[in-house]
Amino acid sequence: MAEKQIAHEYSEEEADEEQIEGWDDWMSDEEDSEPELLCLFCDEKRSSVDSLFSHCSSTHSFDFQTITKSLGLDFYSRFKLINYVRSQVHECRCWICGLPFQSKSELQNHLHEADNLKDVARFWEDDRYLKPFMPEDSLLHSFMEDEDGDKDESMTIDGKELLDEFANSDDIQRMILDEEDGLNTVLGDTDSAIENGNKADSSLSNGSLDLPRSLNKLTVSDTETAEHIILPSHKRKDKHLRVSFANVVTKEINNVNEHYFGAYGSYGIHREMISDKVRTDAYRGAILNNPSLVKGSTVLDVGCGTGILSLFAAQAGASKVIAVEASEKMAMVASRIAKDNGLLLDGNQSGVISIVQCMVEELDKQLTVPRHSVDVLVSEWMGYCLLYESMLGSVLYARDKWLKPGGSILPDTATIFVAGFGKGGTSIPFWEDVYGFDMSCIGKEVVEDAAQVPIVDVIDSQHIVTNTATLQTFDLLTMKSEEMDFTARCELELKRDLPEQYQSPLVSCYGVVLWFETGFTSRFCKEMPAVLSTSPYTPKTHWSQTIFTFREPIKMVTSGKVSSAALGTNECPVSRIQSRISIVRAAQHRSIDISLEVSGISLDGRKRSWPVQMFNL
Repeated sequence: MAEKQIAHEYSEEEADEEQIEGWDDWMSDEEDSEPELLCLFCDEKRSSVDSLFSHCSSTHSFDFQTITKSLGLDFYSRFKLINYVRSQVHECRCWICGLPFQSKSELQNHLHEADNLKDVARFWEDDRYLKPFMPEDSLLHSFMEDEDGDKDESMTIDGKELLDEFANSDDIQRMILDEEDGLNTVLGDTDSAIENGNKADSSLSNGSLDLPRSLNKLTVSDTETAEHIILPSHKRKDKHLRVSFANVVTKEINNVNEHYFGAYGSYGIHREMISDKVRTDAYRGAILNNPSLVKGSTVLDVGCGTGILSLFAAQAGASKVIAVEASEKMAMVASRIAKDNGLLLDGNQSGVISIVQCMVEELDKQLTVPRHSVDVLVSEWMGYCLLYESMLGSVLYARDKWLKPGGSILPDTATIFVAGFGKGGTSIPFWEDVYGFDMSCIGKEVVEDAAQVPIVDVIDSQHIVTNTATLQTFDLLTMKSEEMDFTARCELELKRDLPEQYQSPLVSCYGVVLWFETGFTSRFCKEMPAVLSTSPYTPKTHWSQTIFTFREPIKMVTSGKVSSAALGTNECPVSRIQSRISIVRAAQHRSIDISLEVSGISLDGRKRSWPVQMFNL
């Protein structure tokens, strides 16, 4: 018996020693492995930060250490700087002066030192540069190595405190993270979270956070180990980066939401929307002219504002209307309006409307609404370029949680359209004749500036010079939240019925304009379907259209001779413009990023591509 016990104890000790040796080997292998650090400007790779930045300084006139010290950049500012430079190089654009180039080699030949670093520093102040631009960018968690080198090789992190902080944070639970990655993007697997930057990118804009499932990934069987996790120095920086990034993102989301819902406390905004006859009549018609849809139904109004859509629903015979509004001021106003019209559910026998002040994602905290108990979901969620403000995600959340199987959603379709516009769609004509004086130099500069930012404005249909193409269509009954991020292609040709001012051999296309339509289709509006259009060919709305200006106009023709000159010029115009447009939710909450890639096709089939343009709305 004693021999068996001794043998048993020996085997346990031996196993422990083997386990320790295995751990040491693993740690040794990990410490020996050197990350590959990619140059900010070329394909050169180095194994150390010192070597990489020395290369950047000597070859590309980019002295990271001098820049950070002279400007006094902290950790976050340095992080932003790296992402900013990578984004500019990706666009073949000088990070200092912003000049665009046709190729990276041209850009590298141009690179120069900044005359005044303080003037340049504002370019990377935007918090969107806290989002890693390049997936698996080892430099982002290595650039502080020199300064951290003399510090302790490990630090104690209170894992339990971090878990409690994340578990009890409503803000973190509301962060828009991909369910598959969960907290790995923010706090999870110390080996892979930063290395899988591409997942982090998509998770910041897609899906939702399953917090209990994510926290399970962080569970450690040994309580003491869970409460005091000892990390190697390079993992410490990873952990610091992720927790800091999470805090920044959460704070930014709160700030944006506060500003966003606060802005909707202004009566002027609601007057503008209600006065938009195209908008309001479309909703009113869909609700009132389809009695089989609303009568006797339970209706959920997401983002009710003044409650106008809820009032329409009550007028149409809804048995119950739940109106959700995040703005505290407007929720009070909507309650007063419903009460003044005898429709507020407050003991009034004819009242059917309940006003709930919260984000729809928090409705359960304010009111008990059984799952899948709503007959009709209605919301006016559209923003500029359809997707700006990102309120569609809240509508889809409400749909999945409360809409009955076979229930209705208004509107139930949405479509984005695109077309090319001519010179009259810019400000150039105005500046060409100012009380008889030629100020076209201003117009040209304004157009150059317009190539940097999208413009929300009404464009006259007579300045649309190409056919209209469908860019993207959404079915709100079946779409998933990740479908809000998309890339689509289209091809544009000159219209056959061009206005007189454009009837010349050559027509200049100055950019593309986007607009949208939402449909109240016969799927649910069986008696009288309706369409809400923001097209330049229909009466204007408060959404206007969204204009994206090319860096240079592209000359177009329908027929003629060809030459060997550069495509898209007077000497060799193109017959078709092919566009690749991506719209994704931006790092800044409720904003969207738009990329525009354009190619011209000549009459003889040759192709020219222009550098990609990036816009933020």
